[in-house]
Amino acid sequence: MKISYLSTFYPFRGGIAQFNAALFREFEKEHTIDAITFKRQYPNILFPGDTQYVKEDDKPEIIDSKELLDSINPFNWMSTAKKLKKSAPDLLLMKFWMPFFGPSLGYVSKNIGRKTKSIAILDNAIPHERRFFDMPFIKYFFKRVDGFVVMSEQVKNDLLKLKPDAKYVYKQHPLYDHFGAKIEKTEARKKLTLDPQKKTLLFFGFIRDYKGLDLLIEAFGELDESYQLIIAGESYGSFDGYDKQIADNKNKDRIHKHVKYISDEEVPLYFSAADVCVLPYKSATQSGITSIAYHFDLPMLATKVGGLDEMVIDNETGIIIPSPTVSEIRDNILKYFNTERDHFIQTIQQKKSELSWSSFSEAIMKLYKQL
Repeated sequence: MKISYLSTFYPFRGGIAQFNAALFREFEKEHTIDAITFKRQYPNILFPGDTQYVKEDDKPEIIDSKELLDSINPFNWMSTAKKLKKSAPDLLLMKFWMPFFGPSLGYVSKNIGRKTKSIAILDNAIPHERRFFDMPFIKYFFKRVDGFVVMSEQVKNDLLKLKPDAKYVYKQHPLYDHFGAKIEKTEARKKLTLDPQKKTLLFFGFIRDYKGLDLLIEAFGELDESYQLIIAGESYGSFDGYDKQIADNKNKDRIHKHVKYISDEEVPLYFSAADVCVLPYKSATQSGITSIAYHFDLPMLATKVGGLDEMVIDNETGIIIPSPTVSEIRDNILKYFNTERDHFIQTIQQKKSELSWSSFSEAIMKLYKQL
């Protein structure tokens, strides 16, 4: 088959680019595939982080991509659609994670030619933090796509609310496998200047309000001195409120802040140093953080929101926190460390074989044949 994969690729960085690179590598084993990325992904004024692009200390998967699409220029959408129509792929594959991209991706999908089928891999159908233009942009996009890949029950349900006749396949988020080997725990803690003896909690990933870091900080303040907390990730928005919360926390000396973009090379340090990864989310669909934790055999504590309890199996690969409240987060941290934990790691190792990129690509091909 001939596939055009239109999404975020190198030189852009972040979890979306990592996902796309891994899936691209899987498809190129058996198909002819072109990577098409953005000339302009976000206008700088709309991007909340430090930079959209890889830096010198990043070690990205370099995919040879064509920089074609400008997300905010309708004239460019026309020229991009014409170029892709001329190449006549059998399948246009796209990643959809926020409504902002609905108009540009939807236009290209509609105008690429009748012989090309389009499939969108949905991170979210409805965003966590809504804006007035979200629903019109989402509906515009959904009407112009032939099939969808959903990675959680919540996203499936949201999709079917907006498009009841949608053709879709459900397949959980594959495991990231490009981060390298686990580091010995004592060595990892030494490099991060952590106490080697304390029970170590990890909050990892981009910091946004819906991810519940404020709840975790407050819950951590109710634990005894045998615990320490790592906060690792770039803040999308001001970190000032969290800083004030930490300053008022009785356990502030054991909160270790690494508020920055974490490069792929650094990722093993954080997951190897931790005893458990905590996802105290207030809302969610799915999370790529779970697949990184699986890669490093790290159990998780996750709130029962969205599709997290599909990815973290209660009492098997971690513990599901019934609700995103301070008391529930605190109590389940205590429960985790009072539980025999070896079985969590054993179950994670068994689960890993089910979440391969080859299995994910096969699901997409099966959907394509039904369109």
